[in-house]
Amino acid sequence: MLQLSIFLENAKGRLAEVLSLLAECKVNLRALSLADTKDYGVLRIIVDDPEGTAVKLRERKVVVSLTHVWVLKVPDRTGGLAEVLNQLVQQDVVVEYMYAFVEKENEQALVVLRVQDKAIMEKAMEALNLPVL
Repeated sequence: MLQLSIFLENAKGRLAEVLSLLAECKVNLRALSLADTKDYGVLRIIVDDPEGTAVKLRERKVVVSLTHVWVLKVPDRTGGLAEVLNQLVQQDVVVEYMYAFVEKENEQALVVLRVQDKAIMEKAMEALNLPVL
């Protein structure tokens, strides 16, 4: 799955401005994460049409990149995420960052993972047969 990373200045109203722009473009956010540094923030989002959304944002002079991530279905219960991460560790997967959201219909947590080595993650996914979105 592709994730959009949008680079934002740490300035009053900038996040609201970008979210309003996404709304104007009729983009439905499936998941998001906001991280910051001293000078800027990184808004990471999952949307239905990442390539099309990136084009719309670039046309409006927004700095955006596309990144490959995995969205895993994890049991929404105590220890569910720990179990999955421990299985990935056994397969030598190194997680760079992650964020989660809950899908209420199926009572599952969905975890977005960016990993250090795509090939290792692909082998792990095949070996573990983990459910993905």
